[in-house]
Amino acid sequence: MADITLLSTAQAAPGFTFTYQGGAPICRTCPYRHACLTLDPGRRYEVTKVRAVTHPCALQETDAKVVEVKPVPRQFVVESRGAVVGASVEVSRFSCARLDCPNWSICAGPLVGPKQRFRVERVAPELAECRIGRTLRTVEAI
Repeated sequence: MADITLLSTAQAAPGFTFTYQGGAPICRTCPYRHACLTLDPGRRYEVTKVRAVTHPCALQETDAKVVEVKPVPRQFVVESRGAVVGASVEVSRFSCARLDCPNWSICAGPLVGPKQRFRVERVAPELAECRIGRTLRTVEAI
């Protein structure tokens, strides 16, 4: 069964990717919230199919289309011992002030949200560069 949600008609197109942020306060009283608020906050999704059904959306103040979505792998760095294909890893921001590091954005940057679990899909064969001495690997995870 496909994951479904509602997106504005401008965003509802196959191939559109987004990071689901969760529901807003206005969504609590929406009659369509059970169809719309089904995804995991912080995860990236890609629209795979747009259905013909349209509903009004109070949050976006426009019509919203029902869309089918699938999770999209994201790149992270994790401790080497947890970098195993199929493993479930907890990802969160590392404490690091080395903005000159090439991996900072996927390690300690704002793109990495609060603690969340992901399933490792692919592991880079080489160690990821870490300017504070951690033993890390780059992974793609869903």
